[in-house]
Amino acid sequence: MPTFLHLTLAILTIASAASPPTSYSNHTVGDKAGWFFDSATNTSAFNYSSWAASQTFNLGDFLIFNTNSNQSVIHTFNDTTFKSCSTDDDSDNDDTIQYGGGSTAFGEPLTIAVPLVIEGSNYFFSDADDGFQCEHGLAFEIQVNHGLGLPPSLNQPPPPPYKSPPGPQSPPITIPVGSESESETPSNSGCGFNDDDYVRVRRFAVAAVCFAVASIAVY
Repeated sequence: MPTFLHLTLAILTIASAASPPTSYSNHTVGDKAGWFFDSATNTSAFNYSSWAASQTFNLGDFLIFNTNSNQSVIHTFNDTTFKSCSTDDDSDNDDTIQYGGGSTAFGEPLTIAVPLVIEGSNYFFSDADDGFQCEHGLAFEIQVNHGLGLPPSLNQPPPPPYKSPPGPQSPPITIPVGSESESETPSNSGCGFNDDDYVRVRRFAVAAVCFAVASIAVY
């Protein structure tokens, strides 16, 4: 039969587990082992799935990867990409991010900080060696809770769409009342011509139309 002390401890434990976080946290992936793969034994340096299961992750937290350029850090929200250990089939890459790319040096030390900005399932893996590292343990999944929500530094609205500045505008052209524009085309109601160059180009066509109309009238 449980004693009063046992019931009190159980209540305190439940209350502690259910209490919301009061600050954001940095989680060092793999603790002291870091994020590494041993190519001699073809094994990861740590059981990263077990490590992830022992942590509580919330929006606004950071994952800290202490690693080097022999490993990559791929962050995806796509379960298919995660299970394939490759980004080759992720055509639009809208849900996959690669951190720490661009280094050409072998074994260059890297510290990569990854913010958690999407609630729910987040996946991490190394696609180095054509996904071999991922297939042999250098991968893990986490569940991100809402917690305190995103801090202002990670919750900025997207910038407004770019609009090109207006170009210089030509001044309006004022035509005196009663005058005819030099580019004015002849009226469709008559067959008279002026000497404008634009009209000359069309003179033959207009003359042909007028001749046809006159022929019909005579007939």
